[in-house]
Amino acid sequence: MMRLELVKRPQRSALFSMLSPFIAFGLTIIAGAVLFALLGVNPLNAFQIYFIEPISQVWQLHELAIKAAPLILIAVGLSVCYKANIWNIGAEGQFIFGAIFGSIIPVLFPQFEGPLVLPLMLLLGMVGGAAYAAIPALLKTRFNTNEILTSLMLVYVAQLFLDWLVRGPWRDPQGHGFPQTIQFGDAAVLPELMPDAGRANWGFVFALVAAVLIWILMGRMLKGFEVRVLGSSPRAGRFAGFGLNRMVFFAFLLSGALAGLAGISEVSGAIGQLQPVISPGYGFTAIIVAFLGRLNPLGIVAAGLVLALTYLGGEAVQSALGISDKVARVFQGMLLFFVLGCDTLIHYRIRLIGLALTKQETPAKLEAAPKLKEAR
Repeated sequence: MMRLELVKRPQRSALFSMLSPFIAFGLTIIAGAVLFALLGVNPLNAFQIYFIEPISQVWQLHELAIKAAPLILIAVGLSVCYKANIWNIGAEGQFIFGAIFGSIIPVLFPQFEGPLVLPLMLLLGMVGGAAYAAIPALLKTRFNTNEILTSLMLVYVAQLFLDWLVRGPWRDPQGHGFPQTIQFGDAAVLPELMPDAGRANWGFVFALVAAVLIWILMGRMLKGFEVRVLGSSPRAGRFAGFGLNRMVFFAFLLSGALAGLAGISEVSGAIGQLQPVISPGYGFTAIIVAFLGRLNPLGIVAAGLVLALTYLGGEAVQSALGISDKVARVFQGMLLFFVLGCDTLIHYRIRLIGLALTKQETPAKLEAAPKLKEAR
């Protein structure tokens, strides 16, 4: 019986480790060309519409920044979790709860206006995201539950809670029955960076600042060293005096706070009110961004722009070619698949085993046969 086995390489290639995201992107392009051909579309024309046209004008670059901001913010936080070998899959729910907490002031206290409104909203958004992320952290440290399952299941709780809010207690009484809150006042709206050029707001600046700060944290501070040590060898971390449970809370709270900041920035900037759906799946796409950026905050900025382009490209091919906008999800899924596949082959080599083992076992079986007959 033949089987394949992954054998860890004694030393991985530094060159291929660096080129892995580019190889994965190239393979995604090839697979995408096959996909478009199967759909009866000229691949070159489709790629022109998908990757080039959405960024051909200044206002479209602003739209790219709007899409990239939440992806970068969430992915930067997730990179800390994943470096610590803590698997937070529920950033989408933390994004939603950050938006809900941050919207308390403009929805419940619309008469409260002034320069403090927006900072308080951003702070509440971070608190909401961190508080929601603390739930799987507590369950993991207290009951040793799997954080993948708990954080993922909490996403659906957050989505249903948001849907209930905007259809029930927070619904705009003047909204003609539509499931949405009141429009945020001027003091609660995130300012645009260049109003005359496009809609890009300060959320993109928050994302860049967060990426730089986390890069400094991970590369220049003791806490970053602690994250890396516990992620690579928990036993060594315990000998060094680092607490694994403290790290679980730190990583989850930091990740949740950044996801919550992304949520309130999206609602107060691009949308302007709470709706049943405030995210096209940023929390899940950010997982791809984190790994495509090699869990490096600065690499995540570039990866976030690439994945943001897939959203704009999906909308472009839908309107120009009549293809479902779900093609963006297909591209994102293929990209994650190829990134993980390339990383696996960089760290492991494939070995075919079974045939050699069978040849070695055959003489032993022949020797054992006469003895078995004598025993009978």
